[in-house]
Amino acid sequence: MIAVLRVLALTVVLFVCYAVAGAVVGLQGNSGTSEPAESGALALLVVCFLEAVVMAYVILRSRWAGWRLIGAVFFIFYGVTTFMPQIESAVFLTRLPAGMLPRLFLMGAVIAAPFSVLAVLILGKRKPEIIDVQVNPRLVMTRSEWAWKLAVIALVYLILYFTFGYFIAWRNPAVREYYRGIDPGSFAAQMGSVLRDTPWLIPFQVLRAMCWVALSLPVIRMMKGRWPETALSIGLLFAVVMNAQLLLPNPYMPEPVRMVHLAETASSNFIFGVFVGWLLTARDTFGRVAIGAADASVWR
Repeated sequence: MIAVLRVLALTVVLFVCYAVAGAVVGLQGNSGTSEPAESGALALLVVCFLEAVVMAYVILRSRWAGWRLIGAVFFIFYGVTTFMPQIESAVFLTRLPAGMLPRLFLMGAVIAAPFSVLAVLILGKRKPEIIDVQVNPRLVMTRSEWAWKLAVIALVYLILYFTFGYFIAWRNPAVREYYRGIDPGSFAAQMGSVLRDTPWLIPFQVLRAMCWVALSLPVIRMMKGRWPETALSIGLLFAVVMNAQLLLPNPYMPEPVRMVHLAETASSNFIFGVFVGWLLTARDTFGRVAIGAADASVWR
């Protein structure tokens, strides 16, 4: 019950952060849609609850505490909810008004900063539960191992991005109409048009794959438990925390397009996040440590 109440409190905190940030950067109430205010508020509450649940789990299962954990939470939350989606918006959403994109980046920071501090405090992670005396073996790899794993991650991301993008999103008429595109009739033909018309898109997505890896590193490093728990946490961060905001009314993207993108990116990002977590942590060998006045034991 205490954990549930803390998550609910975190949901309210996040809701207030969104409202205050929207007012600060001048985006509050600028939905541009016919949605009633109550409907928009309810959608935002659902988004805040989904994000709070996933972030609370990651924080509670963290081996870190205090300012170190606050910094990690800010980096992860801002990166997943703002940086990653908005760098793609900068490329594909050409209908945004002038000055909108910088305000979206600023709004994300205004939300993430207080949320990171209050989340750690509300969830009782101001101080570490135990003294960490064990060397953390996670992410300790040779340069050659890093090189081939990053290459595999980039390849897997490209496969997921383009296959899910074509078969789930691009074959939907509403999506093609929104982006003013056509379906060439097959995945091979679509990839041919990408290579011919937008060859920069592949290296851009490789760069995004590396950004995703960067966001996963603190999660891998700080999480307790074995690799399946870490991999699942990364999958949920990439799928839920990033994409929950697609549930909100958006004047620049119609609801049918948003829902298709939600299905596309949530599914592909979840698979990708679990894969990254598995590949980078599958061989970890955390041991059991007993330490402290009460001789507490914990699986690291």
